[in-house]
Amino acid sequence: QEQEAMKYHLRRKDREITDQTELKRILRSTKYVTIAMAMNNQPYLVSLSHGYDETRNCLYFHCAKVGKKIDYIKSNNNVWGQALADQGYAEGECDHLFASVHFQGRITFVEDMKEKQAAIECMIRQLDKNPQAMIAKLKPEKLKTVNIGRINIQEIAGKKHETKT
Repeated sequence: QEQEAMKYHLRRKDREITDQTELKRILRSTKYVTIAMAMNNQPYLVSLSHGYDETRNCLYFHCAKVGKKIDYIKSNNNVWGQALADQGYAEGECDHLFASVHFQGRITFVEDMKEKQAAIECMIRQLDKNPQAMIAKLKPEKLKTVNIGRINIQEIAGKKHETKT
């Protein structure tokens, strides 16, 4: 029996990001997300390079087919994650400037070859400085061996502190 998640409100409403376009922009512009997982009441945290697919409202990542992360996901595929756009320390203000997106979702693994191709291209477009050249190098036979995870985003929220007060 699943417990219903506790609902919290953002204490600093003036920093809340409610605009879905801005939340999606942050997910598209960041190079990695950090996700929290749990298994047998033990937490685990991992950072992953990713690609955000706005149409499917999901994040793609690639990883090995075995290991600690896979064991945690197989035990409990619910995750909490964060994408952080770090804008640095505000010199002389004793403050830090940032925009972050927090999300809750479920991880599944992609088996369909067309979706695998789309996922890899999504990641390359987000991460590589010359995506077209990299995409041209992709080999369909190699794609069969790549393990692609998809985080289906179920809830999303954001917070920012971008200007000095």
